Amino acid sequence: MADMPFHTPGNANSMKRGKTPPPEDTFEEAAYLKLLGEKQKPVTIKLMDGEVFHGWIEYYDKNMVRLTREQGPNLFIYKHEIMYIAEDSGRRK
Repeated sequence: MADMPFHTPGNANSMKRGKTPPPEDTFEEAAYLKLLGEKQKPVTIKLMDGEVFHGWIEYYDKNMVRLTREQGPNLFIYKHEIMYIAEDSGRRK
């Protein structure tokens, strides 16, 4: 049995095909935010300007999230200002 190379240099179709890039949006954001809110999971929200807030997500919509905090007032944060949302370890007190 002759060895067949995985990629044949003479095959133009295999040269043009590349990996399909991942989609911009997976449409799972709402489900994830809903899960975080229902379970009142503690989260850290880091904003684009570097500010960091801790609390849990009580409400969200297309444009913003409401972060409920034990130490300080609740915040309404526009999604376009959020760099990331990360779950905190441990449970809400």
